[in-house]
This record gives sequence, C-alpha cells and structure tokens, in this order.
Amino acid sequence: MKLGVNLSYQGAAELAVAAERLGYDVALAPEGYRSDAASVLGLVAGRTERIALGSAVMQIPARSPALAALTAATLQSLSGGRFRLGLGVSNPDVSEGWYGVPFAEPLVRTREYVEIVRRALTGEPVRYEGRHYRLPPSGSGAAPLHVITEPAGTPVPVYLGAVGPGNLALAGEIADGWIGVFAAPEQVAESVAHIEAGRARVGKPMEGFDVMPCLATAIGEDTDGCVDLLRAHYAYLMGIGAPERNFYIALATRLGFGAGAAEVGRLAGEGDRAGAAAAVPAGFVELTALTGPVDRVAERMRQYAEAGVTTLGIMISSMAGGTQERISVLERAMAALDRSGVRG
Repeated sequence: MKLGVNLSYQGAAELAVAAERLGYDVALAPEGYRSDAASVLGLVAGRTERIALGSAVMQIPARSPALAALTAATLQSLSGGRFRLGLGVSNPDVSEGWYGVPFAEPLVRTREYVEIVRRALTGEPVRYEGRHYRLPPSGSGAAPLHVITEPAGTPVPVYLGAVGPGNLALAGEIADGWIGVFAAPEQVAESVAHIEAGRARVGKPMEGFDVMPCLATAIGEDTDGCVDLLRAHYAYLMGIGAPERNFYIALATRLGFGAGAAEVGRLAGEGDRAGAAAAVPAGFVELTALTGPVDRVAERMRQYAEAGVTTLGIMISSMAGGTQERISVLERAMAALDRSGVRG
C-alpha cells in the first residue's frame, strides 16, 4: 500500500514538496468551497519533480467534458506525465445549487462524460451523440472537439469518486481507480466488491486498479484530542446541502450514527458551525479516520490494506496548525506505514 496526501490551497506547494521527499505516491487537490483543483495542481506541478498529481475530485457539473479534457491534457503535459484525473458528480445541492446542472441520471452522465474525455485525450477530433452530451449538436455544422495539447507520452488515468453501489460498479467498469472518503475498512471491502463486479462485467481484472480512500488524519498520543481536531472537517462535509440528500450523513446513518448525524445536519443548516462540529459522533470519526498514536494508526493501515486499499490518502485537518505541523503529520503517517509492514 502507498500513501497520498490531500492538499489545501494554503501551503500546497510546501506540503507537496515534503510529501515527495518522504516517499508519498500522489498529491491530491480537492475541489469545494475554498478552491478549485486545477489551480492548486498547476502550482504544485511546477514545484515538484516525481510525485504524481491528482484531482480529488474535479466536479463533473462544473466543467464541460471538453474543458475537463483540456485541463487534464495541460496538467499532464506541464507535469511530465504525472497527472491523474479524478472526477465526480458531487451531489444534488452542488450540481443544481452551484452550477445549475440537473442531477438526474448521474450514472449515465458520468459514463458519457468519461467517454468524451477519454476520446478527446487521444488527440483525435471527437463527435459524440449521447443522452446528455451531443458534440456538436446535430445539424449545427460546428467543428468537433479537438484537443491538440502536446502529449506527455503516457495516457491520463481516470479515477471516479463514488459512494453508492451503482457508481462503484461504474468506476470498476470505466475508470482506472476509485477515490473514496469517510470509509471504514469494512466499507472499503464492500466497495471493492462492487468495483470488482463492475470490472468483471467488462472482463477486466482488479490488478492495476487503484483503490484510494482518503481519510481525515490526526496522529498523536491523545486519541480523543485527535478526534476533536477532525470534528470541523466532518461537520463541513456533513453540512453541504440539505441533510436528507447529504451522502455523508447517509453514510453515518448506515454505520449506526443516525441520531448524531441528523443533529450535525440540523445545526449546520442553521449556520451553527461550532455546534455542528461538537455534535459529530466521536465513534464515527474513530471508525472512518486515522487517529491516535503511531502504533494505533499502523494497525488501522494494516486493516485498510487487507480490505483491498492500494493507496491511502492522508487528509490533514485545517486545525493541525501551520505548514510545519502539517508536515509533521505526514512524517508520522509515513512512520505508521513503515511499522504496518504493508508499504508498497
């Protein structure tokens, strides 16, 4: 198993440089309220030499497939072939509330989107007739999509962020990797089973497919204190959009933390961020994050590796302090991986 690091836009270059020095496999840039992924990765591409770069994830409703392909081709060229394109449909509130894009038929839209992106990245002109995307529209006479960015020599791997069984199976079928979040080892094993089913559907083995859940991480002797450091991050994700449509609240409910998750959603909806963070169930955090002393984290890493994880994403809380404190978390996480005996 390898490690990845999730970057925020603040201190991204310094954290990526440190991760590269420590032997991390990939630096990942999320996309949400604070920053887009492409800008952060462009900066990091210019400051690093070996570490892979990944979007985790670029939001499908935010970009046309043409722009996603052009962005991927540009980052792949600028980084010398180190880019991995992570995509996701997000959720109804982000899709419709932020971008005005209907959320209906997310699996069909994802399939069409990835097909267009992959075709465009070959450098050939793209004509496409789908249910959601038509390039160019019939009878328009417009020139087809054609990305002519100088290739970096290697194809761009495509990852999908997925939660539900259908989306996980689709990731296995059409993608090169899966990006997950808030996943206990048992849930990872279940997700891998859905991914395997998707790959079997099209005659593909699991070998070479990257299983990459990204976990909030706080490493220190005081496990309870580490959990507290992560509460705000959990409350942020559980507070996106309406509680009844929030994927993370649904996950917490499935894991037995329904009452606490509902309270987080209620308080977040009222604008009480501090209250929402305090209401995040400690057990939910401990089950789906890396917390506590190095030896405890090492044991959890072994469990994730046994569940089928090939790359484990380390997400450092914004409450962890400055850049040096965050680098210290990266160092402790790598020490835990070494102690786990599953380092790839």
